[in-house]
Amino acid sequence: MPHTHRRPARIGAATSLLALTLALGGTALAQERGVGPGAAGGYDDDRLYQDENGALYRRRGGSYEPYRGRVMHGRPAPDLAVDVDPDAQAYARRRAALSGEPASPPSAQPGPSDPPIVSGRPAPAAKIDDGPIDYARAYGPVEGEPFPVQPFNWKKANPAYLRQDVAYDGPEAPGTIIVDPRAHHLLLIQPNGRARRYGVGVGKQGFSWSGASTVNSKQAWPDWYPPKEMIARTPKLAREVSPLQSGVGVPGGSRNPLGARAMYLWQNNKDTLFRIHGTTDPSSIGRSVSSGCIRMINQDAIDLFNRVQVGAKVVVLG
Repeated sequence: MPHTHRRPARIGAATSLLALTLALGGTALAQERGVGPGAAGGYDDDRLYQDENGALYRRRGGSYEPYRGRVMHGRPAPDLAVDVDPDAQAYARRRAALSGEPASPPSAQPGPSDPPIVSGRPAPAAKIDDGPIDYARAYGPVEGEPFPVQPFNWKKANPAYLRQDVAYDGPEAPGTIIVDPRAHHLLLIQPNGRARRYGVGVGKQGFSWSGASTVNSKQAWPDWYPPKEMIARTPKLAREVSPLQSGVGVPGGSRNPLGARAMYLWQNNKDTLFRIHGTTDPSSIGRSVSSGCIRMINQDAIDLFNRVQVGAKVVVLG
């Protein structure tokens, strides 16, 4: 059924996603009949609704309006809620564990009972190419994005870290992500004994992590909120940050260190503080230089984002 004939499903703590139907009328979402205040007999509430592509909406005046704000426990977060970027927080906590210095206060995160959600800027409709991998096309500029995605010079890259279709005979089910930090590879397991392999950059010694987790949420062009200590000791970063809705940080865009996409990893209903994300420095692919997160060429991060499902299993090898 076309997307224009689906209604967002409601999300919230300890609730299941409901299959509803939405119809678009011009730029406004179709109204839902109900009781209470609002246009056309509609009513407002403080819940969020999610369509099958992960876009979030609020019900206002009987209409579903796009919502791009922060989410806490499956509902819109207060405007004044304190927010610390998860990747910056991960760096601060690992640094504190090694040096003994105090870590920043924990960031606001969804509760353990919340269903996984997709948030961040609206991602363009998924364009999945399952044909033979053509590097000129795979690593060319990406059209339809809210920010430019520059072409990647694959001809000068190590072929071992370019996107490939490879054989897989391991035990993991299709849809599983396997990260091999030593080989600097990420595999998305496919049916029929195949896998889609990407080159990645990983954490340097002391900032690595291994184990099994799940993709709890996905974000397109996420904002980044580095801790104030990082800003203070990095003059270049201090010039790039600006006031955002949740504090001082770098807005999502082509200059953002998290790149075009981010996938957030949880383990045992808790945030691991590790992410799979794009990068502004593709030369780091195939190296161990980050503070622990798994970085990808932006084109590869977008390709993986379009293929992986929220709730997918992620195995990071030791």
